[in-house]
Amino acid sequence: MNKYIGNEKQLYGVDEMILCTGKGKGMKILQVRNGSGLEFNISADRCGDISKLSFKGDNYCYFSPVGYVAPDYYEKEGINFLKSFTAGFITTCGLTNVGNPCEDEGETFGLHGSISNTPCDNICHYIENGEIHIKATIRDARMFSHHFVLEREYIVPLFKNELYMTDTVKNIGSIEAPVQVLYHCNLGYPLLQECTKFDIPATEVTGRDEHASNHIDTCLQVESPTKGYQEMCFYHKMEGTAKISVYNPEIKKGLNMIYDTKELGCFTQWKLMNEYEYVMGIEPGNAYPDGRDVMREKGMLEMLAPGNERKFSLKFEFTE
Repeated sequence: MNKYIGNEKQLYGVDEMILCTGKGKGMKILQVRNGSGLEFNISADRCGDISKLSFKGDNYCYFSPVGYVAPDYYEKEGINFLKSFTAGFITTCGLTNVGNPCEDEGETFGLHGSISNTPCDNICHYIENGEIHIKATIRDARMFSHHFVLEREYIVPLFKNELYMTDTVKNIGSIEAPVQVLYHCNLGYPLLQECTKFDIPATEVTGRDEHASNHIDTCLQVESPTKGYQEMCFYHKMEGTAKISVYNPEIKKGLNMIYDTKELGCFTQWKLMNEYEYVMGIEPGNAYPDGRDVMREKGMLEMLAPGNERKFSLKFEFTE
């Protein structure tokens, strides 16, 4: 026990809050703080995603113009997902569709699926063995269709600036169903500036479309906010253990994202250097954001049989 403090929350812990105004009114937020300068918010009403994250006072993520939006306002048709796309440090895309709105085998899907607008069935937190644990369960199901349960856990060491995230997707239904996931990790100012350096150890890079293909040579270059900037997506092929590194020499801080490409075989870089929409996305997944129908056509659509499960893990190291 530390005899200098009256309560552990003087140094670290989890505080539960309820938002009081705007479209986020009523949303439950878990504010997590370790004892070494890492702070982030988990949205219990939005899949347990991380809406804000800062390290030793510097913001790391892009927080979109829509702000906090409760799932009551979610509109699944077409690209209306963008009306509730908070972005934040992590938005989970899936589990039924990643990317473009599409129709696949008689079902219609909106942009990026609905899981990120689904409240947790339950969420809890505790401290054990020098670590903060946050566990959540989220259900994604439809009558006469899929029945998935997503079990999510975050682990944060109290005195080490690391964040471990593990998702287990279980098919508890009676039919085989496609499962797609993409972790939309959105980096913003001040971590993201013109001086910020990205290292993505790809063996091959392709553009999502002709516009992106014409800018592959400068895909990792960070430009100034530019009015009318046209977004681009780049697909990076990696093998083994992937380690994506980001460093800003001006604020002398950065991060590493580490994961197993056997679990998450696709990586998308989203680049948007627009005024007020200034963000770089580093997005591992088991699919590219082209829509479920395209993944099926390419033979890349992953199926999950009844009673089976898939595990996806990410590790973040926050550096200075």
